[in-house]
Amino acid sequence: MKLIEKTMNKNKFMTMEEEEKQDGGEVFHTIEVAKVDRNNVSPPPPATAAPLLEVSGHELNLIPPLNFAMVDNGIFRSGFPDLANFSFIKTLGLRSIISLCPEPYPENNMQFLKSNGISLFQFGIEGSKSKCLPGLENEVWLHIWSSKHQKEGSYTNGNSKTSEPPLVDILDHKIREALKVLLDEKNHPLLIHCKRGKHRTGCLVGCMRKLQKWCITSIFDEYQRFAAAKARVSDQRFMESFDVSGLKQIPMSFSCSNR
Repeated sequence: MKLIEKTMNKNKFMTMEEEEKQDGGEVFHTIEVAKVDRNNVSPPPPATAAPLLEVSGHELNLIPPLNFAMVDNGIFRSGFPDLANFSFIKTLGLRSIISLCPEPYPENNMQFLKSNGISLFQFGIEGSKSKCLPGLENEVWLHIWSSKHQKEGSYTNGNSKTSEPPLVDILDHKIREALKVLLDEKNHPLLIHCKRGKHRTGCLVGCMRKLQKWCITSIFDEYQRFAAAKARVSDQRFMESFDVSGLKQIPMSFSCSNR
């Protein structure tokens, strides 16, 4: 192969002729090559990076309470909200809060509720396992007993009568009262909370699920997802034996409710 160069224009073009032998004959290919003056070439425009998304300080402070989750349209659950959670809670547009803690509501929380037009419904249930429910065997026995003898006007532990109902009946009564608030869509959007959003909140949500005709296995699965290693058999027995026949039936899912 033989290359021949021929200058056409010193400033602009050069001609290159390539000589090839093909099938006993000579074939010439003429190629015109532009000569570029690098001094007159404009540099390519610099690559532009994508603009950074600006996040306001307010959005950075949206911290949900412990164990926060959506239960249904217009219904949320969590642990006890504190000052760090107020900005987040404000975005929910709540009408009501159901607190299952017996302690007086903190002043900071009360001020937040008042300034945002949120109603508080408090149904104090002791959070300690020993205070909230009797021992497992006693709890099951007392629930069976109370179902049979509530109409007698007095309560007994098998040995003596007393003017006060068993603890399990107190729990049953308060769960029913809380359910009435929970099922009233005029109170939605609504947040249910106890101390950590596990046991008391789990029991109330579990009883609501029975009204929604969930199977007991699914109710237990949801309860255990929040209670984790702290799951209590007594809570699950309570939900399983909870009688929903006296409560109005509700839809499988609530409609979206806006303030």
